[in-house]
Amino acid sequence: MLVLLLTLMMISDFYTNEVVKGYYKNHVKDWIQEVASFVKSIDSNHFLTVGMEGFYGGSMPEKKAINPGYQVGTDFISNHLIKEIDFTTIHAYPDIWLSGKDNSSQMAFMQRWLTSHLTDSETIIKKPMIFSEFGRSSKDPGYSLSARDSFLNAVWQVMADGMQSYDDGYEIVLSQNPSTSSLITQQSNKMIALDHV
Repeated sequence: MLVLLLTLMMISDFYTNEVVKGYYKNHVKDWIQEVASFVKSIDSNHFLTVGMEGFYGGSMPEKKAINPGYQVGTDFISNHLIKEIDFTTIHAYPDIWLSGKDNSSQMAFMQRWLTSHLTDSETIIKKPMIFSEFGRSSKDPGYSLSARDSFLNAVWQVMADGMQSYDDGYEIVLSQNPSTSSLITQQSNKMIALDHV
């Protein structure tokens, strides 16, 4: 199997090669259990999570319809039900996952994706959720600042001045994006207000 993994020429093969997908699907949960148990045995004072995109899998097949149109072999529900995993995580890159779809379709997907995972984290998995990776790349064809600001009304990712060498298209440098900076300030003020409720 290792030879097969090493011979895959493109990262997309990981998502499309049936042998690799099957191997991943059949072994990833056991690997998560093994590693999580080991980590907790040497450090039970820190939180631990899986860090996957959040694709639904075989434990609740009806949930697969929420995925962005393809399966990768992971299982949001079963991977996060592992006792040693302390919180759930999801990622979202609708511009990549739903390339060719318009902004409103991508935003509708985001609403379903977030709502479904938050609900499942609260009611099935019974653990808190962190939306840990997300973005709309400034390198995508058809990118617009207003579309990104619309997306970031709910979520955002900030990079400090001077970190441009790490530019992946998903970063926001506040000094270079005043409308986005204003939006983040508004969201931050809402969070501050929650602290005083």
